[in-house]
Amino acid sequence: EVQLQASGGGLVQAGGSLRLSCAASGFDFDDYSIGWFHQAPGKGRVGISCISRSGGTDYVDSVKDRFTIARDNAKNTVYLQMNSLKPEDTAVYYCMVATSPLVSWSQGTLVTVSS
Repeated sequence: EVQLQASGGGLVQAGGSLRLSCAASGFDFDDYSIGWFHQAPGKGRVGISCISRSGGTDYVDSVKDRFTIARDNAKNTVYLQMNSLKPEDTAVYYCMVATSPLVSWSQGTLVTVSS
């Protein structure tokens, strides 16, 4: 069974940092890209970053140069280092993997950035 567990959220002041973790099990972690999404209050879920099986990374413009995604294949874990956090980063954060035909999501971890 594919399982993803997100952790690391919390309350931080604007300009601060948090590191989210996504621990995976139940599939060949090395073979899949992993994505991070967030869902702000009253809005839809939006992809913000992903990392390929080879370590290639991509970011939406709103988080580029502030967030860094990385993976540790030995630990079956993907990280999202979030720096220079802004109030508009306040959201529930999820990680996701598509192991066709399944799409699996973690539970959310709440990030609240106070101004």
